[in-house]
Amino acid sequence: MGPLPRTLELFYDVLSPYSWLGFEVLCRYQHVWNVDLQLRPTLIAGIMKDSGNKPPALLPRKAQYMTQDLRSLGQHFQVPIQFPKDFFSVILEKGSLSAMRFLTAVHLECPEMLEKVSRELWMRVWSRAAEKAGMPAEQAQRFLEKISSPKVKNQLKETTETACKYGAFGLPVTVAHVDGQSHMLFGSDRMELLAHLLGEKWMGPVPPAPSARL
Repeated sequence: MGPLPRTLELFYDVLSPYSWLGFEVLCRYQHVWNVDLQLRPTLIAGIMKDSGNKPPALLPRKAQYMTQDLRSLGQHFQVPIQFPKDFFSVILEKGSLSAMRFLTAVHLECPEMLEKVSRELWMRVWSRAAEKAGMPAEQAQRFLEKISSPKVKNQLKETTETACKYGAFGLPVTVAHVDGQSHMLFGSDRMELLAHLLGEKWMGPVPPAPSARL
């Protein structure tokens, strides 16, 4: 019997394109490394408020850099990120509260679908294409009806507070639990360091298929 898998918590919000990059990489590596990946839908607005941080898109130079950066990173990570045409309406005005409550409801009621549904929401916000998560319309409606329930609201609040307690000031945040210690890593560009902490091998953002590693 081999060593028990180390727990990785990924705190994310579909409003954050960098969270999408980190999400896809960790989903690819969850079957390569000896880890137990736990997805934690989180409200980035709550983290920004708690930490006193501001969205990079509100600062013109950061917004300009972010556009170029995400285009390059999307190609490197093989994630189809494209800025929404109505960026300020989608990202800064509408926010992600309903979306993250919806994912929290999925997490509570149907956790095996959380990865696929999260990916579909990212695709709808940050890409021209949209995947189908395989969720029946009736089931989706049931989750929509739950987003105003105290259980869902409290769970999203608790998850966001947990991320803040780890020291989050933005998203994504990955927390690696290794040898009784918790290591908080911010951003989607800390995966090589994460591999080092886990004692695992980093093989780039798209690891080769298992047969190719033999």
